[in-house]
Amino acid sequence: MNAKPYPKYKPSGVEWLGDVPDHWEVKPLKFFLVRNDGGVWGEDEVDDEGTIVLRSTEQTAAGEWKIEDPAKRKLSLSESRYCRLATGDLVVTKSSGSEHHIGKTSLVTNEVAGLNACYSNFMQRLRCSALLNPKIAFYYLNSPAGRLQGVVKSSTSTGLANLNGTTLGGILLAVPPFQEQQFIADFLDDRTAKLDALLEKKRALIGKLKEKRSALISRTVTKGLSPEAATQAGLTPNPKLKPSGIPWLGDIPEHWDISKAGHFISITSGFAFPSDGFSHDENDTKLLRGVNIGVSRIRWDDTVYWPRKDGDQLKRYELKAGDLVLGMDRPWISEGMRVARISENDLPCLLLQRVVLITTSDSLSKEFLFRLLSCQVFIDYFTPEVTGVSVPHISPEQISSFVIPLPPLNEQLLINDLLERRTAMIDRMIQKVESAIEKLTEYRTALITAAVTGKIDVRKLH
Repeated sequence: MNAKPYPKYKPSGVEWLGDVPDHWEVKPLKFFLVRNDGGVWGEDEVDDEGTIVLRSTEQTAAGEWKIEDPAKRKLSLSESRYCRLATGDLVVTKSSGSEHHIGKTSLVTNEVAGLNACYSNFMQRLRCSALLNPKIAFYYLNSPAGRLQGVVKSSTSTGLANLNGTTLGGILLAVPPFQEQQFIADFLDDRTAKLDALLEKKRALIGKLKEKRSALISRTVTKGLSPEAATQAGLTPNPKLKPSGIPWLGDIPEHWDISKAGHFISITSGFAFPSDGFSHDENDTKLLRGVNIGVSRIRWDDTVYWPRKDGDQLKRYELKAGDLVLGMDRPWISEGMRVARISENDLPCLLLQRVVLITTSDSLSKEFLFRLLSCQVFIDYFTPEVTGVSVPHISPEQISSFVIPLPPLNEQLLINDLLERRTAMIDRMIQKVESAIEKLTEYRTALITAAVTGKIDVRKLH
């Protein structure tokens, strides 16, 4: 992109905005609005005669709409007329438990307006006057320049973060003449569409790499090493197969055994630490809760602690590096099974209820079991057990009843070694693509911010 600065600038009088093009105006958003109003509650309505009421859950992180199963409410005639959305309206999430969602702004398109929808009371509708192109407002409010004011500086917090019409109306923005607004909007539409298409391709590539990784693990722990890998390891390639008798497992190598996992594992359930005793002091000991267990990793972005005392009898709940843990509530998410290994960086930590520690006997490699619990066969095993359950849950008994294929121990170790190397290669490829996505996303944000704050002149680039 060969965008250059404008030929002449003036001080905006706003520290974070800096200088703006000399012919732009800096004013609060309220001077460019003809509507700034909250949404409706309405009454629950289950039939087809209700009015669609859009919620913040129908907005993506980028402010796009994702309307799949919209709620329908029974509204009064005045509510329906007052809150009916029209093309060009902006809808802002003004109340959320997450600072990442509050201030999220979506533009009502012709398609959305065609739904004859209203919007919930947790959202605010902004309708621009003829002096402000709604697209410019959309890009601005979703940029750091707009969110800095609307969220970071001006939101209140009483358990939930909140925005209101006054706060939104007070957001300062630098506005060019209307024709120039259209140039900027057209430029950003074109460039963000190209960037979004590229980002989508990279996300699809990550999906394919993850599918490849999952298929590799599932195939290897149920069918053994590939002929080439088996030959290199001194094993018989293409061993004869036998029926396992388990539909979701299929045939397994003839020399493998098959047995319930419970014959080779011990399961320790976490301690029922009372929540009113949780600490937020980082000098105390971390508690490993279900929320901390991701797919093949431990995450501490939501951490609580427990103050230790001499003689507290919690030693059996102390975790060690290499320990295998599984979250029993919602054990399977879109990315896979919530099973992971504890690393040195996770210590010290204590095992909380709804999480289990799984240890293995000498004839079952802990790494081999980790691969089995991480792959599709385990998901296929317990999925019928939780069909129709609102909050899927797996019990220690179900884990123990899981029928596992059991190669000789030396073959388990060879499988572990191969999978460690092969999955590490795939993981590095995924990390490279994720890094590229992060850089493209940062560039996209920077480009929008530069255009809507006048740091680049796009009038001849649209």
